[in-house]
Amino acid sequence: MQDHLQLKNEILQKINSSSDLNDLDDVRIQFLGKKGSLTLLMKQLGSYEPEKRKEIGQKLNEIQKDVLEAIENKKLVLRKNHLNKKLENESIDISLPTRPENQGRIHPLTKTMDEVVSIFAQMGFSVADGPDIESDYYNFTALNIPQEHPARQEHDTFYFNADANGDRKVLRTHTSPVQIRTMEKLKPPLRVIVPGRTYRSDHDATHSPMFHQCEGLVIGDNLNMSHLKGCLIEFCRVFFGVEDLPVRFRPSYFPFTEPSAEVDIGCSKKDGELKIGPGDEWLEILGSGMVNPRVLQNCGIDPNEHQGFAFGMGLERIAMLKYGIPDLRPFFESDLRWMKHYGFFSYEQTSIHQG
Repeated sequence: MQDHLQLKNEILQKINSSSDLNDLDDVRIQFLGKKGSLTLLMKQLGSYEPEKRKEIGQKLNEIQKDVLEAIENKKLVLRKNHLNKKLENESIDISLPTRPENQGRIHPLTKTMDEVVSIFAQMGFSVADGPDIESDYYNFTALNIPQEHPARQEHDTFYFNADANGDRKVLRTHTSPVQIRTMEKLKPPLRVIVPGRTYRSDHDATHSPMFHQCEGLVIGDNLNMSHLKGCLIEFCRVFFGVEDLPVRFRPSYFPFTEPSAEVDIGCSKKDGELKIGPGDEWLEILGSGMVNPRVLQNCGIDPNEHQGFAFGMGLERIAMLKYGIPDLRPFFESDLRWMKHYGFFSYEQTSIHQG
């Protein structure tokens, strides 16, 4: 028993004299490791008589408990000393300016979509949305698009494989199907815009397989082309920030509107630079027209009681015109250099940056 007491005192003395956590761990391994002194004594218990084994085993357990407790207490002391020493040797000059950080940018397309939604919201429009994968009925048939129309061809539209009934879903080629879904669900009067992704099999400097549109639909009583013209002229002038922006409507044809018109805005070119505003040239930016009576009938609306107008525009196109972006493809290439050049700070970041 005297030997056990000496061993305990030896262990506790080495624990107390440990100068750092590494020394303390060495002490633990020396006495409590697989080949440690205290561990070996525990393994020898089987060689004693039962009574003596019980007495010695109880004493060794008490020593082990005291040693483990002493190690944990010493560990706390050493950690505290280490932290205090670190705080003494390290200092922070809080008067130094913060390190420069990269600030994120709002994508031109996101900014354009927010601007369009905001302008039409002030005119009383609400936002509607629908699925990207559509049936042939909602994407074509309900919109009065004939079977022989080029938009239905394989080279122009992304089709899925036919289901058990032989029907083929499509990636919507425009956001117009949402107009049909909205007229089926809501009764007139209604006034909605539909911003969202659309898909067509095309890819070059001004076309992308995936792009964005925003369409508008107004259904009510006694509506005519003058209401359509007033709405779109106001939008164009507010969006491009030109109060006297010339806007003209050219007769056109769309299966889902009758009569139909394409909308042009005035512009001028000088030294290879395009300027939106009064000038001697025109740019087409969107299509529009009065909703075709057949489309109203397909949605369960009596064209003798209600009329409406619709319009649609490519968001990438108007963003490129407003912000002077020459190529559509970088919109989707995730190039941080491009984003740094054409992107926008948020309102909060802008105020901090300017301040």
